[in-house]
Amino acid sequence: MQDLSKISVVLPSLDPDEKLNAVIDGLLEYGFSDIILVNDGSKQENLHYFTDAAAAHPEIHLIHHEVNRGKGAALKTAFRWFLDNCPEGVGVVTVDGDNQHHPEDTRACCEKMLETGHCVLGCRDFTLDHVPKRSRFGNHTTSMVFKTFVGMTISDTQTGLRGLPNRLMSTLETLAGDRYEYELNMLIYAKQRSIPYTIVPIETVYFNN
Repeated sequence: MQDLSKISVVLPSLDPDEKLNAVIDGLLEYGFSDIILVNDGSKQENLHYFTDAAAAHPEIHLIHHEVNRGKGAALKTAFRWFLDNCPEGVGVVTVDGDNQHHPEDTRACCEKMLETGHCVLGCRDFTLDHVPKRSRFGNHTTSMVFKTFVGMTISDTQTGLRGLPNRLMSTLETLAGDRYEYELNMLIYAKQRSIPYTIVPIETVYFNN
C-alpha cells in the first residue's frame, strides 16, 4: 500500500450527526493522517460534532464558516488552507461527511492519483437494483446532458469523492461557484484544459432510500 501522509482529506460538512464520527474513524483507520474539516455554518446544536472530533484527533485541522456559504465555498476554503500549510503535499481527496464514501474507496482513489498523477473521480454505479429510481433517473439525465454539451462521459457527475493533485489547487481555489455547481465547474474546467482524469468505481451507498 502507498504512503498517504502527503495527501490531505478535505471534509466539508453542514449540520452533521454521528455519521461524521464514522467517516473520520474510517479515514484514520485506513491510513490518512491529515484531515481538513470545514464546518460550513452549521447550527449551534451540531457544532459539538466538529469540536469533539478536533479535540479527539490531532490529525484534524478544523475551519469554521460563520454562516453557510455552500459546499463549493467550503471546498475552496480547504484548498486555500492546503496551499498555505502543506507545501510538501501531493494533493487532496475530497470526501462527503455523510458516510456514503467507504474509506477503502477513498484510499483506492488516492492510490490511483499517486500512481497516475491524474485527477481521480470515485464514481457510483446507478444501475444497481438498490438505487432509488429518482436518483437513477436524475443521474442518468445529468450524465446525458453533460456528455452532449461538455463532451465528457462520466457515470457520476455529482460524485464528492475526488482526488485532486497539488498542481491544480491554485486554480481550483479561484474557480467560479460556491454551491453544488462548483463540482460541475471542476469537470468543465478539466475538459476545457484537457486535464487527464481517471475513474475509479466505488461502492454505491444509500441510507433509508
